[in-house]
Amino acid sequence: MLNYVDLTIAFLISAISALLITYPVKKLAVKIGAMDKPNHRKIHQSVTPRLGGLAIFAGALLGMLYLQPRHVFIDEILIGSLIILITGALDDKYTIRPLIKLSGQVIAASLLIYAGLIIERITIPLLGVVELGFLGPVLTFFWIIGITNAINLIDGLDGLATGVTTIAMISIFAMAIVDTQVLVAYLCITFIGANIGFLYHNFYPAKIYMGDTGSNLLGYIIAIISILGLFKNITFFSFIIPIVILAVPIFDTLVAMIRRLYNKESIMTADRRHIHYQLIDAGYSHRKTVVIIYLFSGLFGVIGILFSEADLAISLVFTAVMIFLLHIFAELAGLVMGGRRPIVTILRRVKSFIFKPFKKKKKSRKSSD
Repeated sequence: MLNYVDLTIAFLISAISALLITYPVKKLAVKIGAMDKPNHRKIHQSVTPRLGGLAIFAGALLGMLYLQPRHVFIDEILIGSLIILITGALDDKYTIRPLIKLSGQVIAASLLIYAGLIIERITIPLLGVVELGFLGPVLTFFWIIGITNAINLIDGLDGLATGVTTIAMISIFAMAIVDTQVLVAYLCITFIGANIGFLYHNFYPAKIYMGDTGSNLLGYIIAIISILGLFKNITFFSFIIPIVILAVPIFDTLVAMIRRLYNKESIMTADRRHIHYQLIDAGYSHRKTVVIIYLFSGLFGVIGILFSEADLAISLVFTAVMIFLLHIFAELAGLVMGGRRPIVTILRRVKSFIFKPFKKKKKSRKSSD
C-alpha cells in the first residue's frame, strides 16, 4: 500500500537535497576540471561544469533512504546505478572512449539480468500474452542499453534531458499509483524530485550540466522502472506503452542511427544533427526548442497512460494519433518532406484564424485609448 504522505516527504527530500548538493558538485567539477568546453558541435558558448548527475543521484538516494524500499532487486539496482554513475563521471572528467563507456553499461545491464530482472512476457493484440523464454534476457539487455543511450543522445540543450525524463517518470508514476507498484512509484517520485531540484540550476541558461554522469543514470533508471512496471501491464499493447512514453528520445535515437548508417558512419560517432539541433537550425530559440520537446514528451506521456487502460479499438486510435504527432514533430525539425512543413503550416493558419478576432479587439482598445 502506498502512503501519499511518505511519497510527498520523499519528493521534498529529493528535490531540496539535489537543489543544495548541486552547489558543492559544481565546485568539485571546476576543481577537478570536469568541464564542458564549447566546440563546433555544441550550442553553448562558455565553459560549463559537468557532473550534475552526482547531485541527482544523491538527491534520489536520500529520498529512497527515507522510504526504505524492500524489493528482491534493490541491491542490484543500486550497484548497477553506481557502475553507471562512475562510468559517466569518468567520461565527464576524461572523455573516455565510447567502447569503454559502453562496457560500463553492459556490466550494469548484465548484473540485473543475472539477478533475474528481465522482460518475461509481453501482450500482443489477437495473440494475447506471449512468453519470451530465452528471448527475454536478450530483449532486456538491448532495452537497457538502448534507453540509457537514448537519454544520453537527447542531452544536448540546457534542461532538455532533465525535463524529458521527468515528464516520462511522471507518466510512469501515475500508472504505478493505479497498479500499486511500490518500488516503481518510489523510484519515480525520488528521481522526479531530484530532477526538479537540479533543473533549477540546469534550465537555460544552465549553470551546470548533468553530463554523462546524469544522462546515463537517468536512462538506466527509466529502463529499469519500465521493466518493473510497464512491461508487466497486461493490456492489448503492453509492449508499446514504454515506447510511447519515451517516443521523443527513441525517435531521435532511431533517426540518428539510420542517418549514420546511411552515411556509412559509425553509430557511436557524435554529431550535431539531433532533433533538438535541427529545431534550433529551423529558427526556434534555445528556450522555445526545449519547451516544444517538453510539450511533445508530455503528449506522448498522456497517450501512454491512456494506452494502459484502453481496449483494442481505442488503442488503434491512439496509435494513429501518435504517428500523426511524430510526423508533426519530424516536420518541425525539418526531417521529412524535404524540409517542407505543410501540416505545421496548416495548423499555424488555423491558430491564426482562431485568434485573429482577439487580436483585432486588442488593437481597437489601444486605438480608443
